[in-house]
Amino acid sequence: MFPLYDENPTRITPYFTYGLIGMNILVFLHEVSLSNARLNLFFREYAVVPQELTYNFDGEWITLITSQFLHGGWWHLISNMVFLWVFGNNIEDRLGHFKYLIFYLTCGALAALCQWVIGMNSSIPSLGASGAISGVLGAYLIRFPHARITTLVFLGFFVTTISVPALVVIGIFFVQNIISGLASLQAAANMSVQTGGVAYWAHIGGFVFGVLLAPLFGLFKRDYE
Repeated sequence: MFPLYDENPTRITPYFTYGLIGMNILVFLHEVSLSNARLNLFFREYAVVPQELTYNFDGEWITLITSQFLHGGWWHLISNMVFLWVFGNNIEDRLGHFKYLIFYLTCGALAALCQWVIGMNSSIPSLGASGAISGVLGAYLIRFPHARITTLVFLGFFVTTISVPALVVIGIFFVQNIISGLASLQAAANMSVQTGGVAYWAHIGGFVFGVLLAPLFGLFKRDYE
């Protein structure tokens, strides 16, 4: 299932959601202009490298923010931006522009720290907006538990759209990450080596912090500043 749009109207234009999408696209276009060697250096400088964060937190903490604007490929970028497009507008509408931006970046930073805790000595860069967007999904789930999402569904060569509860779309996302996250821990334990791939624990952490922090940012208030 791939979300297309939700049914909830917004009261404001989600400028910051649009801005975040635009910034992610611009940074990715810069990435694809780089040679492989320069791209690796770019990731080493601006992505979260757990080992470097462990031994030099004061000098590396900024990567908890910059890493949120990096992506490892077209599909990584597109899938993240579609989820941000569908779910971010209503959260920005409920929090207000500036609180939303702070909430987004905070969830992303805390999500990156969750992944860091899993492998503090890893030298594999961690990057992507998924942790921050997971926070948005957590906020959306508790604010609009009965909303419906129009979703693209692939049935072999046949493609159609269906309307499903947001609880189903986001619930599937969270359960998949829990299962995959536990599996990644087991695989790493069995192999006793570093493992790369998807940062499942950043997704899980971002989602949980989104649920916890969004009410503190005023998610359930009727009005916003």
